[in-house]
Amino acid sequence: MTGFARVRKVFAEGEVVVSLKSVNHRGLDLHFHMPAELDGMENDVRGAIKRGVVRGHVQIHVSLMRTAGEAAGLNRPLMDLYMTAFREAAKAYEIEGQWPDLNAAMAIPGMLGAGGETGEIGEAVVKAVLEATAEAVETLNVVREREGAVTAAEMRQRCQNIRGLVSRMDEIRSGAVEAFQKRLREKLADLLNGAAIEPQRLALEAAVLADRSDIAEELMRLGTHAGQLEAMLEGGGEVGKRLDFLLQEMNREANTVLSKTGGLGDLGLTMTDLGLEAKSEIDKIREQSLNLE
Repeated sequence: MTGFARVRKVFAEGEVVVSLKSVNHRGLDLHFHMPAELDGMENDVRGAIKRGVVRGHVQIHVSLMRTAGEAAGLNRPLMDLYMTAFREAAKAYEIEGQWPDLNAAMAIPGMLGAGGETGEIGEAVVKAVLEATAEAVETLNVVREREGAVTAAEMRQRCQNIRGLVSRMDEIRSGAVEAFQKRLREKLADLLNGAAIEPQRLALEAAVLADRSDIAEELMRLGTHAGQLEAMLEGGGEVGKRLDFLLQEMNREANTVLSKTGGLGDLGLTMTDLGLEAKSEIDKIREQSLNLE
């Protein structure tokens, strides 16, 4: 599900801002944008997010600003390298009268940082980052749950639509017995083709063809699966991965129905239209299922 959260945490030495932005994804895909001095905290931040988020492509932005304590300073070795590279490039390409853009230089990661040479971060920073991350996850989930409730309601409506389509196809199937029998006789005539066949073999082939022509079982399973999907959504919890399997089964039943409704004239065409409509509803539910955990 999509969502956004931003949390600012102030502590003695400065402030931390954690922003989370999520979009739909089949699994959990985390992308970090953090200051170099916080690289050592990535696993801790990752763990805090995984405790509250199961699916989604999540962008994590963490910024740290020092306002007290040891003053922030210029990374002189890095600036020396930048200036040396600038002068060498200017000389190599015979560019005169150009000065380096200090704004661009200061934006280079690591050019400005906390004072001191160890690059270590204190407990206050660690605590502020983790607390801000936990709060951001909670806020993000509030937004995601709100969107998820709307999505689940729409999916339940589509399940009801499928059950309605199944009911209509079953009514048509019940009135199409004669058409099924006619197709069965035609297939048997093609099978025999004037040749003699044993009665037992004939009965077996007739039973097989009759089973292949009827769609009662497929309709029953399709309606049952739609009911199971509704119940799953009503139950809440983590349903995304379970929905994937159930939707595969529903799609398989719909395909089987479509494969059996050919050659039945107008009745077959009507059932085919209804079967295609059911498949469309299943596909839309599958698309929406990517939004749910």
